[in-house]
Amino acid sequence: MANRGQNFIVELQPIGRRAEISAGQTLLSAAQSVGVELQAVCGGVGTCGQCKVRLTSGSLSAPTSQEKEKLGPELLACGYRLACQALPANDVTLEIPPESLTSSQRVQLDGLELGVSLDPLVVPFDLAVDASLPGKIQETINEAAGQDVQPAAGSFEHLAETAKQFAGHVRVAVSKESLPFTIVGILPEQARIFGLAIDLGTTKLASYLVDLETGKTVAQRGLMNPQIAHGEDVISRISYASHSGGAAQRLQRSVIETLNQMVREFCNDLAISPVQIVEMVVAGNTAMHHFFAGLPVQQLGMAPYLPATTEPLHLAARDLGMEIAPGAAIYTPPNIAGYVGGDHVAMLIGIGAGSRKSGPPFLAIDIGTNTEITLRVHGRFLTCSCASGPAFEGAHIRHGMRAAPGAIERVLFERGAIQIYTIERRLPIGICGSGILDAIAALLDAGVLESRGNFCKSAERVRQNSGGGEFLLVSAENSGSRGEIVLTRQDISEIQFAKAAIRAGIEVLLEAGGVDASALKEFIIAGAFGSYLDVQSALRIGLFPQIPLGNFRQVGNAAGIGARQMLISGSQRRLGESLAKQIEYVELASHPHFQDKFAQNLFF
Repeated sequence: MANRGQNFIVELQPIGRRAEISAGQTLLSAAQSVGVELQAVCGGVGTCGQCKVRLTSGSLSAPTSQEKEKLGPELLACGYRLACQALPANDVTLEIPPESLTSSQRVQLDGLELGVSLDPLVVPFDLAVDASLPGKIQETINEAAGQDVQPAAGSFEHLAETAKQFAGHVRVAVSKESLPFTIVGILPEQARIFGLAIDLGTTKLASYLVDLETGKTVAQRGLMNPQIAHGEDVISRISYASHSGGAAQRLQRSVIETLNQMVREFCNDLAISPVQIVEMVVAGNTAMHHFFAGLPVQQLGMAPYLPATTEPLHLAARDLGMEIAPGAAIYTPPNIAGYVGGDHVAMLIGIGAGSRKSGPPFLAIDIGTNTEITLRVHGRFLTCSCASGPAFEGAHIRHGMRAAPGAIERVLFERGAIQIYTIERRLPIGICGSGILDAIAALLDAGVLESRGNFCKSAERVRQNSGGGEFLLVSAENSGSRGEIVLTRQDISEIQFAKAAIRAGIEVLLEAGGVDASALKEFIIAGAFGSYLDVQSALRIGLFPQIPLGNFRQVGNAAGIGARQMLISGSQRRLGESLAKQIEYVELASHPHFQDKFAQNLFF
């Protein structure tokens, strides 16, 4: 990063904010200057140790005595610092742990759930066994399961020791995923067994703890993906993994550690043991899937963008370092292509697409850093992937940020004036994706923006500069950071490129399916951004085709729903695998009409 004299840029991840401060100012000052509130109950003198951050690039001043005392040599060696004590020596990027923030970011967890029949692949058997006879234990388990059963890890001697611990009255969790059946874990009699479903997003992680005997979700949590510290998009992370020794392992480890922290929190909240979590389903895009599974990713960064595998995987949880039942397996749904992964399969399962092979055409879209689209028409499933970029999540926008308290999430043109609304009704500190979309629609309605994306020079609150102008959205005295919030011409361009890519992808699929947009009786919008966007604003800027408003359906985190359904139902897994094989992938990069459609859709 470039040095601007005595000023330095401090990038704050996973918030997505950037601060510019002068030499001699602390990292805490940088965060506070852009409205990112860190825990600092001591007032920033280094005695509480709560404003912990981790340096991921750049360099800082030497650790102070307070930092040495509060953090210790091990955390300091890992790059952790106290924001109130550390000064940047050049431009830096910081990772902020969730516990250092005074309030958390919003992660989409909920969705419109579709019920499925309970058909788990891990089932419990309550048995009374003779702990002194290991061979008899095996025979008893085989009889209960109706099949030969083998331990996934350890030996029957170990099982005998566990049985002794519970006085011979045990609950045996057995996986029926393949023959022979496998013992996942030995628990106290009547102990509940749980599964963990993960939607592993590029930006966010959503986790769901599910009771495998009832199919009910008993707890859920969302966190930012810690890999953001090494790149906001998959291309950046693939590049990092390809050019830095051990980087891929660090990316994998960071996600595993975050998931284990989620497991510990679930267990503490519900007073259960980690060994009661006997299975996992992890759905992610192809790159996130490969990072998680430890597969090579370099080939995903270059044409023809081939995944290492498109097959569903069954990974040993203990081999990956997951702290759950010792014999637990992790199921990952099949990938479709280099940029359409198992999370899209999970999304399709979550909306019931696998059982909808006939009927009127429908289109399903999951908007994120990468956007996946599927059109079901005439019994065919056509899918493509759009490099929409992270603009809809606030990245690459001058005052963009992710969905956190104080982010502008709604902008309306009402009574001749621009009105703004923020998350938790805090003073505004930046603008998130749904707010950016609304703002552009409102500025178009107000005549402030022209169809090409240029500002009307005579409009109120438009200021001219060498970058094509900017619109003053919030004045300094009305913002939570005491700094102005503006939309620049470059911000508008970022949205134009993202919306043009998505709209062109939709039109290519419609063309390939031989159907007009007017034939779409259902337009399903999934994902975190899709949950909060205003469909009318999306129609206003041309993100979606002009079809009746009633044909749109926002379904929340459908990938999380699908992951849970595949956790509690073996038939849903098979349905997902069958669906993945039917999908026809349309490669936009080589499509003869994509560039023309992209150019046509750059206008509002």
